[in-house]
Amino acid sequence: MNSRFVAYYRASTDKQGRSKLGLEAQRNAVQGFLAGGRSELIAEFTEIESGKQSDRPALKLALATCRKQKARLVIAKLDRLSRSVAFIASLMEQGGVQFTAADMPEANETMLHMMAVFAQYERKAIGRRTTEALAAARRRGVKLGSPTPHKGAASAAESHKRRAVQHAANVIPIIREIQRSGAMTLRSIAKALNARGVGTARNGDWGPQAVANVLRRTDTTR
Repeated sequence: MNSRFVAYYRASTDKQGRSKLGLEAQRNAVQGFLAGGRSELIAEFTEIESGKQSDRPALKLALATCRKQKARLVIAKLDRLSRSVAFIASLMEQGGVQFTAADMPEANETMLHMMAVFAQYERKAIGRRTTEALAAARRRGVKLGSPTPHKGAASAAESHKRRAVQHAANVIPIIREIQRSGAMTLRSIAKALNARGVGTARNGDWGPQAVANVLRRTDTTR
């Protein structure tokens, strides 16, 4: 098995991300797996995003790092990647990156496909139970939704800000590596990021200002 690994951790909600609920357990699972042999953890990426979303910046960075460093992606459990059979199948068949789930390191591709089927079934079951619970609450007269018309917009803006900060934290190690290779100007760093296939927080191309924004966010969060 490849001895170089890139870890990917995911929490499903902003609340879980802030409280570290589940993230520490994922790290412990990955560390326990890596401790069993001569393995090197070369990078870690954390994302606060629903497993339903396939467009995940931190996961893209993790996969890009795997490709560049010829490393294997490691997750604590298969559902930390996704509960979608199609997503996991696409990753296995077209992603160009091998991955290992720490809770079943000996699983082959057939077993992973089967586990993905069960994970997708579980996600649909959870969604159905949630819908039924909300319907029951409405019948009891419980008022659902945002209590003020502006709270939803404010929450979305705060969520976007947190994702931008998280993306900056994920991409800064790559920028530092590019700087060590001799690229010092914002323009040359942006060019190197684009060449590596690393997207911005909005999954766009890098420019000097975007690089400056990441460096500024990183400096202010130290």
